[in-house]
Amino acid sequence: MALRITTWNVNGIRNPFQYQPWQSKKTFEAMFEILEADIVIFQETKIQRKDLRDDMVLVPGWDCYWSLPRHKKGYSGVVIYTKQSVCAPIRAEEGITGILCPPKSSTSFVDLPNEIQIGGYPTAAQLANSNIDAATLDSEGRCVVLEFPAFVLLGVYSPANRDESRDDFRLGFLDLLDARVRNLIAMGKNVVLSGDLNISREELDTANAEVSMRKMGLSDEDYVSTPSRRLFNQLLENGKVLGDRDEGRETQVMWDICRGFHPDRKGMFTCWEQKTNARPGNYGARIDYILCSLSMKDWFCSSNIQEGLMGSDHCPVYAVLKNRVQVEGRGVDLLDVMNPAGMFLNGIRQREYSKKDILPLSGKLIPEFDGRRNIRDMFSRKPSLVQTKTTDICSAETEFDACVPSSEEFLAAEQSPRRKVSTSVTQSAPLLGNTSNSLPSPNKKRPLEKKSIAQPPKRLKPGSSMVVPPQIAKSQQNLQGFFRPKAGSIGSIKPTSAPSKTQPAQAGIGESAYDLLEKTTKTQRSQTPDSSLRTSSPEVLRTPQRISARETIDITSSPEDSSLNSNKATPQGKGRIYDEVESKKSWSKLFTKPAAPMCESHSEPCISFQTKKSGMNCGRSFWMCPRPLGPSGDKEKNTEWRCNTFIWCSDWDAISARERDSRASTSAAPNGR
Repeated sequence: MALRITTWNVNGIRNPFQYQPWQSKKTFEAMFEILEADIVIFQETKIQRKDLRDDMVLVPGWDCYWSLPRHKKGYSGVVIYTKQSVCAPIRAEEGITGILCPPKSSTSFVDLPNEIQIGGYPTAAQLANSNIDAATLDSEGRCVVLEFPAFVLLGVYSPANRDESRDDFRLGFLDLLDARVRNLIAMGKNVVLSGDLNISREELDTANAEVSMRKMGLSDEDYVSTPSRRLFNQLLENGKVLGDRDEGRETQVMWDICRGFHPDRKGMFTCWEQKTNARPGNYGARIDYILCSLSMKDWFCSSNIQEGLMGSDHCPVYAVLKNRVQVEGRGVDLLDVMNPAGMFLNGIRQREYSKKDILPLSGKLIPEFDGRRNIRDMFSRKPSLVQTKTTDICSAETEFDACVPSSEEFLAAEQSPRRKVSTSVTQSAPLLGNTSNSLPSPNKKRPLEKKSIAQPPKRLKPGSSMVVPPQIAKSQQNLQGFFRPKAGSIGSIKPTSAPSKTQPAQAGIGESAYDLLEKTTKTQRSQTPDSSLRTSSPEVLRTPQRISARETIDITSSPEDSSLNSNKATPQGKGRIYDEVESKKSWSKLFTKPAAPMCESHSEPCISFQTKKSGMNCGRSFWMCPRPLGPSGDKEKNTEWRCNTFIWCSDWDAISARERDSRASTSAAPNGR
């Protein structure tokens, strides 16, 4: 079985689950199955250690190694997942420079003994060439390094070129990354470098090369010779480098695997601008890579991008290794050199992955997750129980359940005359005593006095009475419940019987809150001088929507007070009728968004954006064509891509207001004029 390495900038560790096909299952195990990967490198996880969850760390059959930002929240972050059935690293580190320390240790990686460190750390001279402190460089969670017997894997998230304030940090990171890779290769180790490097090699790897050169006033030579691009191309085989190479970078040491399998392919982009919806038109750039040492060129059988998989502004990139590779001139099964010694022999497993194979940097050893099990293990392994305690508990439950009345006995007890509470308590006292004997308690409590017992026990013997506790009012379940008074507001007297239809009902006795509301409303409306408010249909009075706020009464008051309040319910003794249709129209006008204008070329509703560029128009909103940018990156007329429609929202609102006023004046004019 071939081994597959996949790298993906997910723009947030949970971001892919908002899209298909990840949305259906929303588990990392299912995601890795769809990716068909054995090693997965995620960049830009944007998560802190306190926000890690079981489903991220305790993935069944997988191990994980995290590099999280030390200070900034929701920023950067790299994680590498390895499939335990295929590969297991022998060493794991965080950061490029080796200045960081392993978990639960105060010794830096660079100061560890040679036999337990990966090596290749930048030298003092190489660190001096960088303007950034090593601790600061590795504090943003941008690199995880794993060593397998076959090669050293670096999962990297390089800083982006967003503004000039981060240029020094970006160049310092790339400079030390180049030094670490070259040092590892000089030690005789194979290296695989993967991740989001935020660099496009040349014009073929970006759609806006001409636009960028025109804006910055650069020539083709100047574009290729920008500091970050020049540094990157000096690392790669067939990299375009003009002039003499820099000192220490005289040789090419890495191979661009994906470009090696597709040397002339155009539009092989891995990142697109989301704000301009540039992905449908494939107006993007290739900045995600899987690179390998030149000695490993024959190890790979295929590589490609997966632009059809949604979930981020980037797409996954993968590379597949062959089943058998050449190591020191002899053919070796890949599984033998992707696992610790003795785990595989000629591609056949000799022993299973165990706890002793877990490295200190593994996510499974994070204190919050150490010793934890996933849900599948919790259900597959049943905990052992002590037989003696189980027997005692079962005997106690059997003895206690023997006194529980059946449903027929319970109904008979309800219909029998009620007894005193003290009698039921006295009868159940020996019952509780037997239960306590079967389940002894280490701390004995003082027996309760009779006067302190306010309620009988929940389970009673047959024939004993039971006092029904007062029911707690339920919370509001719907909008009508807001207009329905609570039953507990009438009084604490419990209803004993339903009121007779021939006798007048009294407030708080024998009727519900809603019945009282209906009766009082009838009285109020009968006293209203406006005969149009009277009605003989009880269904109208039962509808909560018919009761306005001005007709609300205090149902806790007496009937005499209710009659007084009914006179105050409507000001000046006159009822007020609200037109529901007009009210609905008024609210609709207030909250309804104005209709969007149609674009010129496609007659489709435009979409609105807000200007964020500094200047006099910063913060203003505007309408533009909803279609994505085309491959040219420019607005096109009479094509399937975005046209040049542009309207300020303030101008469109003024036009819409004039049209509404014009229609209103036309409809108000007399007919025939």
